Amino acid sequence: MNLLPEFRYHRPQSLQEAARLKATLPAARLLGGGTDLLVNLRRGLGAPSDLIDLQSVAELRGIRRDGETLWIGAGTTLAALARDPFIAADYPSLAEAARAVAGPTHRAAATLGGNLCQDTRCVFYNQSEWWRQGNSWCLKYQGERCHVVEKSDRCYATYHGDIAPVLMVLDAEALVVAAGGAARRVKLSELFRENGAEHVNLQPGELLAAVEIPPQGGRRAAYAKARIRDAVDFPLAGVAVSLRRAGDVIREIRVAVTGTNSAPLSIATSGLEGRPWDGAAAEELTRLTRKQLNVLATTIVGPKYRRRVALSLVRQLVDRLWTSARGGEE
Repeated sequence: MNLLPEFRYHRPQSLQEAARLKATLPAARLLGGGTDLLVNLRRGLGAPSDLIDLQSVAELRGIRRDGETLWIGAGTTLAALARDPFIAADYPSLAEAARAVAGPTHRAAATLGGNLCQDTRCVFYNQSEWWRQGNSWCLKYQGERCHVVEKSDRCYATYHGDIAPVLMVLDAEALVVAAGGAARRVKLSELFRENGAEHVNLQPGELLAAVEIPPQGGRRAAYAKARIRDAVDFPLAGVAVSLRRAGDVIREIRVAVTGTNSAPLSIATSGLEGRPWDGAAAEELTRLTRKQLNVLATTIVGPKYRRRVALSLVRQLVDRLWTSARGGEE
């Protein structure tokens, strides 16, 4: 590990002060819990001119009802998400995903916003500085080619966040603010783009302030991930599924996958609605998921294994939710 690079340190006390700093310091990085950013900086992955520490911005923290909508500040820790009784009762898949992130000490510091906006990962990127220098750097940082897809003009580093796919299947929206008080809401899937080097779809002067989740109306959801160790590790593949059942047919199904593409991926599943969940539907969902996955050699585990794991998790979760929904059919 390297020493941290030199930077100017800012600790804004309000959301607008943080947004103003972000707008006037384009090379600055936002600091939440630091569990992702500080590790990367110690590896020589970036040298920001400024760090904007958001821990004193009270407007970014908290979990509350806003009418029938659940509001969660971007500065809320993952530990708070995992233990909140209201989330555990009404949004158990979100608590499930929060508990699946890293280890207890990480979750005590890591924030919702930091988890959503975490950097993408790749075996050619998340290495020591001397290793990367010996391998001619890479397109994501300091180099001119992607070592995963060498003829590509974009980076194929992979997004591995656990929280995003759950929020996507729960139909959540992100609240994005900018200097001067301007704010916009975007669907969670629109917060990302399929480019490993520029995967967060925010303008230079914007920051993620909160996430809002609407009432679920009978929707059941779950999250599962595969990883080498049962704690600490990022998902080799993670899957979130939400399901509404109407008698013997699927009223609504949503699937989102992490760990396979440069952005969390929503699977197009509307063609399954109105059909029973049977072998034919399972094969169709497998086909749809396989078609949209873009699993490449970005982790220490091979692409074929990660693809098979993702497809298996999708089917297992739908099986589980279909069975559990039997008593709560609409």
